[in-house]
Amino acid sequence: MKKENLVILNNEKIFEENGNFYCENLDLKVVPEGLNNYFDVSFIVRSSKKKGGQKINLNKIFISNNIFLFLYNIFKTFKISSKYLIISITPYTFIACIFLYLFRKKVYLYLWSDGYEEWKHLIGKWAVFIFHIMYKVCTFNSEIIVCNKRLTDKKSHLISISRLDESWTQNRKKVPIDKIKYLYVGRVSKEKGIIDFVEMFKNLNFDRVLNIAGVLNNHHFNNPKIKYLGYVSDAKNLMKIYDENNLTILPSYTEGYPYVIDESLARGRPVIIFEDISYVVNNKKGIFISKRDIKSFEETTNYIIKNYSEIYEEILTNTLPTRKSMLKQISDIISG
Repeated sequence: MKKENLVILNNEKIFEENGNFYCENLDLKVVPEGLNNYFDVSFIVRSSKKKGGQKINLNKIFISNNIFLFLYNIFKTFKISSKYLIISITPYTFIACIFLYLFRKKVYLYLWSDGYEEWKHLIGKWAVFIFHIMYKVCTFNSEIIVCNKRLTDKKSHLISISRLDESWTQNRKKVPIDKIKYLYVGRVSKEKGIIDFVEMFKNLNFDRVLNIAGVLNNHHFNNPKIKYLGYVSDAKNLMKIYDENNLTILPSYTEGYPYVIDESLARGRPVIIFEDISYVVNNKKGIFISKRDIKSFEETTNYIIKNYSEIYEEILTNTLPTRKSMLKQISDIISG
């Protein structure tokens, strides 16, 4: 049976080398590759000059150096009957959305983060109004898919997102708690809260280490207790890193639904978040909410370490979503 055609549009950038394609964001690999099992996927993205650590195994990738080529690549797909999946709202996808509306194409809009909060932290409060206009236009006639109901005030399909497969819950390892080892996994950027957290971390009173796995984005932390592990793309290596630390920290100011939480819990590691994103807990055991100050953070850490064995056993009772179930949910929505 022939697969339906699905065109995925995304603002993030992909690097091409000798016919191979690479990206930094693992989601840009997981979602298109996974949905290609259900549809005949064409992936339209922007061009990057930097080679990321994720190789995308997909035949139909169309890279655009500017918005005109981006729209032209979309236009070329009109010759076949296609559905369109736009991932997140950005200036590029906003213009693409209008373009598709003009040609009366079926559009699915996948929101995996809070654009309002991201624009506020990245650009400033004044930029929220611009994003609001783009949000209103893009959601006007789209079928909306979200990983968290707070991402839209309109009718939408709620999915449970995940990058986990069965290997994540196998061969878990307990770690000694004689020394506190925090782990941060993700981009080092303002909206992720890690820059502010590092400043707080330097003033903590107890012996501890902070390991950072991700893209530094030109930030440098000159402190002997802060170790940069680099960008980790391989799942086995990432599991090993979780196993070598005893606490995961997610200091974000805003999140849709962070993969880091489920990854950490899958390896039996507690997660500390701050009140800004308390909505991501979703009744899962092993997530602890702290105020964004030294006193509260130290109290939260001390409680976890004191009760670590009991918390570890509670974490193992969680039922976590998987990559396979996430992709099936998205597929069912688009096929329906």
